[in-house]
Amino acid sequence: MSERILGGILLFVSVIGIWLARSFEVTISYEPVGPRAFPITVLILLGISAIALMFEKKSDTVWAPPAVLLRIGALFLVVLAYAWLFDKLGFILATSLMVIPAARFFGASWRQGIVGGVGLGAGLFVLFDRLLDVALPTGLWLNSFLG
Repeated sequence: MSERILGGILLFVSVIGIWLARSFEVTISYEPVGPRAFPITVLILLGISAIALMFEKKSDTVWAPPAVLLRIGALFLVVLAYAWLFDKLGFILATSLMVIPAARFFGASWRQGIVGGVGLGAGLFVLFDRLLDVALPTGLWLNSFLG
């Protein structure tokens, strides 16, 4: 029963999100598909997954141990902090700071987390901002270096 309730909630969220995303417009088009393509695509996939979740035959729900639920909650807070710091710190630094604790949650060492975070932040910035021409925030610290 809990899967159907969650599926219904997610379907409702996806329908409302699609309805809101239809109105996304910018005065100057800086990307070929515009600002609404990505959120609508993600929300359509969420709606399809919600419908599948509601109609799937499942056995009784088995909850994860409290330690796992605590780690999931902590990871949620890390991603929430990432969203809050994204514009302030810029893509590279915010992504690096998000990947380090996320990597630790999945069993990486501190060194692996730091190298992975810095590599992912810088690599994705070069890929999206420089090669694909998707505008990403650089943050105040990088603005001073780039001029």
